[in-house]
Amino acid sequence: MPETKRTVAVLTALSLEYDAVLTHLTDVEKLTHPRGTIARRGQLPGTPWQVALVNMGEGTLTAATLTERVLTWLDPEAVLLVGVAGGLKDDIEIGDVVIATKVYAIHGGKQTPDGFQVRPEAWRASHRLEQAAKEALRGSTDFQAFFKPIAVGDVVLADRESELAQLIHTHYNDAVAIEMESSGVAHALHLAGEAGALIIRGISDKADPDKAEADKAGSQPRAAANAAAAAVAVLRELDPKPASTTDPREGPFRDSTYGGDHLDFRGSTFNGSFVAKSVVHRPGDDDTGR
Repeated sequence: MPETKRTVAVLTALSLEYDAVLTHLTDVEKLTHPRGTIARRGQLPGTPWQVALVNMGEGTLTAATLTERVLTWLDPEAVLLVGVAGGLKDDIEIGDVVIATKVYAIHGGKQTPDGFQVRPEAWRASHRLEQAAKEALRGSTDFQAFFKPIAVGDVVLADRESELAQLIHTHYNDAVAIEMESSGVAHALHLAGEAGALIIRGISDKADPDKAEADKAGSQPRAAANAAAAAVAVLRELDPKPASTTDPREGPFRDSTYGGDHLDFRGSTFNGSFVAKSVVHRPGDDDTGR
């Protein structure tokens, strides 16, 4: 039988991020959702993965909505959000890559006469994907990879002295980058409870007044290319989840593909008669039918 390819979704917010990932794919085909969303699906050579690539657009609400659509439409085993971000720490340089161990939604809170009281929400990276990333990027020579939290809000930060920058420094001090989509993606995946998520961001500026100059100097394409290369490295390391056709309650022979009513003895040899007993389960029965 031909090998069945497994699907991973890669989401981007900007066209340059999308193009950076697309250059790594072969045999690309165009898919169109009934509501108009377009995906490009191609093979990642040398891996068991086919990549469904979607350019969502910017912002947390758009990211959450289209992540949910991608999950129900393309049924990916994992979701990677790949793109650029602003750096918040001086020791992380433009072109470095941050893999988010935690995603903070920074705008939740309550404004009071005593000031703004944060009510943070956070989502952690999929352990399986994070482990694959650590193995894949260990000793990377093309860029430095950092495994750190990131901050997310519907705002472009270009002032390190602003009230927002101070809020992040005070309440989300371990965040090393800021961007605009990850909390939407992470929340949609949390509600779906199936595919894991990994956020991969190349640093394109320092979230300061020099952002525009950095962009003009080509920092965004460089950061996007490094983030795409990191994502490819992760997928080369990541193994698909084992295909399970068994019900762990019933032992290795019960084929759950058929609702637990059939036994799968493909490849088995018998030297005598075999009798199978059918057990009808009713509400409240245990596994013996009692």
